[in-house]
Amino acid sequence: MEYQKPIPLKNQDNSPYWDAADRHELTLQRCDSCHEYAHPPGPSCAKCGSTDLSWVSIGDDVKATIYSYVVSYRPFLPGFQDELPLIIAQAELEKVPEVKIMCNVLECKPEDIQIGMPVQMIWQDIAEDRALPQWKPVDE
Repeated sequence: MEYQKPIPLKNQDNSPYWDAADRHELTLQRCDSCHEYAHPPGPSCAKCGSTDLSWVSIGDDVKATIYSYVVSYRPFLPGFQDELPLIIAQAELEKVPEVKIMCNVLECKPEDIQIGMPVQMIWQDIAEDRALPQWKPVDE
C-alpha cells in the first residue's frame, strides 16, 4: 500500500535530523554556546540566539514518557482518515529530559494512553529512503 500522508520535507535546518531518522537513529540539535538542545531544529538557538550549533546522536534505542497528549477523532490532513483515532503526544526523552518531542503513539488504545506512560521510539519506513520516528507503549 502506497504511503498516503504528507512526507516531511528536509531543509537546511532539519536535514541532519531526517537523515538520522532515515537510518533509524535520533539526532538532536544542540547549541555549542549555551549547551541547550533545540527541538524542533532551527537556524539559531532559541535560548541565546547563537548560530553555533551541532548535532548530537541520541542513538537508536530511544525511550521517553508521555508528557501530554490529545486524541484526534478527525483527520486533520489527507491520508490520516484510516488511522483514527490518532494519539498525538508530547514525550519527554529519557536521555535528554529537557527535550519534549511531538509524536504519534501507535499500538495503543485511546483509553489506555496516560501521562507518565513509558514509550519507545520505533521507525516506520514510508519510502525506500525515508523513515518516520513513531512511538509505541513499552511492554512492562
